[in-house]
Amino acid sequence: MWRRWGFFRQFKLNLIQLARLRSEPDAIGRGMALGLFIGFTPTFGIQIFLAILLAFLLRQNKIATFVGVWITNPFTAPLIYGLEYKVGRLLLGMPPLCVDHPGIELSWSLGAHIVVPLILGCLVLGIPVAIIGYSVTVRLVPSLKHWKIPRWPRRPRAL
Repeated sequence: MWRRWGFFRQFKLNLIQLARLRSEPDAIGRGMALGLFIGFTPTFGIQIFLAILLAFLLRQNKIATFVGVWITNPFTAPLIYGLEYKVGRLLLGMPPLCVDHPGIELSWSLGAHIVVPLILGCLVLGIPVAIIGYSVTVRLVPSLKHWKIPRWPRRPRAL
């Protein structure tokens, strides 16, 4: 049954990779925090490449960074980006974006009304999530290393 749900399988594989890391919990937590912060940036589509590049440049744990970026996926991205836009818009005191005509051409001003609140919301929400992710990871990793994760059920082979 779980093989049909690729997202859950990938999440479990990432969790297994995180559990098997032979780094200090602090190093894994820093990589996870970097990945979570990048996961909250509005760079959907290039987040993994950006995360791995920054992990190399900042000498952080690459696997933990990769796992942290998975916070933004096709299921959670609309919620995260919508919340970031709303928080940024409220902090800037901007009214909700109202498009009168569905066929309106994109302009720089319309883009600024979307991108500026989104980036501010990314900073306001991404930094606390990265800090919380770091502290949870540092506390979770030692117990995760002793946890036995069962294998996927195997299909019986046809004779």
